[in-house]
Amino acid sequence: MIKIEIINSPIIPFISDDNRQQDGSELVFNGRVRAKEHGEAIIALEYEQYVGMAKNELQQLAEETAIKYPIHDLFCKHRIGRVNVGETSLHIVIWSKHRKEGIDALSWFILELKKRVPIWKWAILVDGSRIPSKCDHEH
Repeated sequence: MIKIEIINSPIIPFISDDNRQQDGSELVFNGRVRAKEHGEAIIALEYEQYVGMAKNELQQLAEETAIKYPIHDLFCKHRIGRVNVGETSLHIVIWSKHRKEGIDALSWFILELKKRVPIWKWAILVDGSRIPSKCDHEH
């Protein structure tokens, strides 16, 4: 099963499911806003999306991940709008029989998400100005 959400409000995590008797691995990833961007102090990140296209691409990417890796389910919530330092901007849960395939799927999914899904972000500096934010360390 695939669940994808793009929301403009605080992320409420997906509920852990103790009834999954065939899944030995439940991986939970929370991407949070750091206090510095390119060495400068920030107060928040502001996420924007290409409306319609972002959700479709995220859905397609999740489906590809479930085909490429032997996982059972992938749930993802990506936040848009202003996300303050310390808050979660990306929440992913992957269930699989073993941890290795789940970890591999999670890593690939996040890398591809940053490359393919049209969601971009701006860092909001302490003085209120905005600078583009780009993850150069993702390789």
